[in-house]
Amino acid sequence: MPNSILRCTALALLVFGCTSLHAQSAPAVLKLNQVTEQALVDALAVDQPGAQDMAKTRSIRPMARSAPTQQPRAAAGRSNILITFRTNSADLTEESKHALATVAKALQSDKLAGFAFSVEGHADPRGSAELNQRLSEARAQSVVAQLVSAHGIGSERLVPIGKGSSELLDAEHPAAPENRRVTIVTRQP
Repeated sequence: MPNSILRCTALALLVFGCTSLHAQSAPAVLKLNQVTEQALVDALAVDQPGAQDMAKTRSIRPMARSAPTQQPRAAAGRSNILITFRTNSADLTEESKHALATVAKALQSDKLAGFAFSVEGHADPRGSAELNQRLSEARAQSVVAQLVSAHGIGSERLVPIGKGSSELLDAEHPAAPENRRVTIVTRQP
């Protein structure tokens, strides 16, 4: 069985499915008990262009280039994490702080150490658009503050962004917990 199929199967066992309003498939949401360092590294890793070619420098043989056989992973560089907050608050719960310790380990891994990330806060649509925007911004900033102060992640690597309630993962159930989430997105160098 190809390695990519095994990786996708393993990742599918770690996450639950959700619907997306976007044309491209969104990554599933990692619940607090599903957040592992390896699942995050796999989700956030972005292949560097030309990395495969650079590995083949020991013996140079002129030959025609063929088209790449491996397709890019869907939603590479993006991970939805169900970080929970108290109602109408940006205060992290103890469970969320524990999950963010795992996120910090993943961000410090060799595979992700050279990247910067957007930390996107999302809210469900139960409040006004203005309230949801402010709340999602405060939640993203709360996650960044925790990663920086408690785990030593460089603040220059993390950009908090509030998305309000504009990107629901479960539009049929607006109050669903996966609509109140944090998404970490790998920023291209």
